[in-house]
Amino acid sequence: MKRQNVKERIIEAASHLFYFEGYNQTGINKILKEANVSKDSMYRHFRSKEDVAVAYLKGLYSEWMGDLLNYVKSKKTGEEKIIASFDYVHAWLSKVQYRGCGWQNIYTDLPEDQNKIKDQVLLHKNLLREWVQNLLIDDKKHSIEESKELGDEIIILLEGALITTQIQSHLWPIETAKRATIKLLS
Repeated sequence: MKRQNVKERIIEAASHLFYFEGYNQTGINKILKEANVSKDSMYRHFRSKEDVAVAYLKGLYSEWMGDLLNYVKSKKTGEEKIIASFDYVHAWLSKVQYRGCGWQNIYTDLPEDQNKIKDQVLLHKNLLREWVQNLLIDDKKHSIEESKELGDEIIILLEGALITTQIQSHLWPIETAKRATIKLLS
């Protein structure tokens, strides 16, 4: 097993802390202690806690989206992939004890001036939106404009289900959003 370098240890520690404890509740000293690195070492890799959070979000996107794409790859059509994505989210939320969406969580926990983090959240959400829209466009069942509108409706169902699942500590919102998506796609 490859030993992690300082930067990787910082990102891993911060990722866990930001996701499970919150951005504002996680100070630099807590990250340093968890990663077992000095403040000096951290500042060689990151200028600020905000930069650490950006690295966390980039890694989260890469891992989460990679897992999602892997989960749906056996499906033939875009619509089948979209429906299967709700199953992926269902399994993922079960695994993280309903902790919810890392991007939603960090965004709602931000001070006003953390624009680099806000930009990363917006980027991820827009990439997911485009992925859903493009799956529908590629299916060619609807016009491009209709596919984009339908994709937006599905994204709203997914995003709403993510936060409601976290609040309820139950998976019924994801199951309900999946059923609503199937109705929209019929």
